Amino acid sequence: MPSRYKALALWCGAVALFAVAAFPSIPLLGQARPAQVDPCAGSRDLRLTNGRFVTMDARGTTASEVTIQDGRFTAVGPRGNQRVSPCTREINLRGRTVVPGLIDNHNHIVLLGIRPGYHTPLEGTASIAEVQAVIKARAKSVPAGGFITSMGGWNQAQFTEKRLPTLAELDAATSNHPVLVFQSFTGPAATNTRGREFLTGKGVAVSDTGAIAVNAPSMAALNALRAVQTFDDRKRGTAEAMAYSASVGVTTNVDMGAFNLPGTADLQGSFEADTLASADQFRMYDAAVALHREGQMKTRLRLFFLTMDTRPEVPILSERLRNDFLGFGDDMMRISGIGEFATSWPLFGQKPPDNYEAALSRIAKAGWAFQQHSLSPAENELTVKTFEAVNKTTPIANLRWSLAHVGTLDTATIDRLKAMGAAIAVHPFQFLAGGRGGPPLRTIVDSGIKVGAGSDSAQISTLNPWLVISYMVTGKALDGSLINAGQQLNRLEALRLYTAENGWFLKEEATLGTIEAGKLADLVVLSDDYFDPARVPDDAIRRIRSVLTVVDGKVVHDTTTGPAGK
Repeated sequence: MPSRYKALALWCGAVALFAVAAFPSIPLLGQARPAQVDPCAGSRDLRLTNGRFVTMDARGTTASEVTIQDGRFTAVGPRGNQRVSPCTREINLRGRTVVPGLIDNHNHIVLLGIRPGYHTPLEGTASIAEVQAVIKARAKSVPAGGFITSMGGWNQAQFTEKRLPTLAELDAATSNHPVLVFQSFTGPAATNTRGREFLTGKGVAVSDTGAIAVNAPSMAALNALRAVQTFDDRKRGTAEAMAYSASVGVTTNVDMGAFNLPGTADLQGSFEADTLASADQFRMYDAAVALHREGQMKTRLRLFFLTMDTRPEVPILSERLRNDFLGFGDDMMRISGIGEFATSWPLFGQKPPDNYEAALSRIAKAGWAFQQHSLSPAENELTVKTFEAVNKTTPIANLRWSLAHVGTLDTATIDRLKAMGAAIAVHPFQFLAGGRGGPPLRTIVDSGIKVGAGSDSAQISTLNPWLVISYMVTGKALDGSLINAGQQLNRLEALRLYTAENGWFLKEEATLGTIEAGKLADLVVLSDDYFDPARVPDDAIRRIRSVLTVVDGKVVHDTTTGPAGK
């Protein structure tokens, strides 16, 4: 190359370098212009005005506006001279009622998220026609050929027909998708024509009318779908479960684990059971962890680890306590305790455990919160007498231990729990399954013991809190029959059990459960005024939903119409 051309090339290169240094926003010839970065992307700053904020604080405060900065409430009411971020989004709520984000103190949302297929909640449906409508609507957003499923969270007793839908009825809902509806822990189940073709090809026994018998046939159907599920399917399902939770106003889910799935390695003699409520306990959290790492979680998750050791030395529980860190995580996802089992339990024909006190002693000495499943007087007594034995050596008053479900409970047992500083977590699923009675809610609340509420979804109950709250207020099952007379709560009491009272179970009452300055910014804008019986009669409580849900200062669900704010 002649020297003059070399000089020209060097000069052009120098000009180009100068241009890049002096004017970095101007692309060079042939380069793509860099995408504009939104400086407010990921902002957790909001100002919500013209609402009726029922804060659920100890003073019964209400306000018409709140300010949120960096994911926390900074002002409840006028903000005065408080400066706000330039990224603060203002939303006019047009007079709607707002409550704190609801906390479900006992559910199985992790299991719900990793179920195979495109889960479709049937919560609140009252007839086969309503089931068909829900599936038909769901089919619009599911890829052709995708398996539409509804596994747990409903019971045929809630339908007018008191039966499962038939193959023909499910075909009428969608002909482009296989369908499987699966009740409770081990069925029964039902499918449509496309589902029957898939399942019979896998050796599953399906009748001509689409019926799949309870236990082995239903579990064969479930396992056929599990076998073709991918990790991406689990991530999608987990994201959808959290989105559904946000849509009904549950902003914090306290997950209580799963039964051990047979074939899982290194269970060291633990109890195993193949049910809808079973999973590989060592890998079941992978999808939630992946979403958390990607910043894609829409609701908060608190994890209680379930163990069902049978050996005296409780090996799995011991390893959990040695190798997991209590409180590890952040405000969106955190390890919070052990439950709802620490050892094998008198379920599915098991005998009462002889290693229970040893297990609870380890949990207490390690300082962990604990919650124990109980559905009978015998289970209540086993739990309470073991709590008392452990409490003599290691006081549990500050550990946040609780008795869960309590379908039946007497005042003497309540008093014994209260004396130790233990609590009660009520999960009144009886309204759904056609049962009678339920937790003696009025008796428990009036006793003064610490109490909070949850759903125990999603095998035998619903994640939707408004169905549970409706039952607590009315005492009525989904069919309208009164099943818990004399034990109803008023509306404020019922909502407090799902909000202000539930932070205690997590040692997070200082940050969760009420709308107060300094607390984490979770709130729910309601579809109607829950507190006004003239606008929302008792039997209409179950129809309440969220129209706008905020978690960590971010809008994670929004169905409001019209301009949403500037």
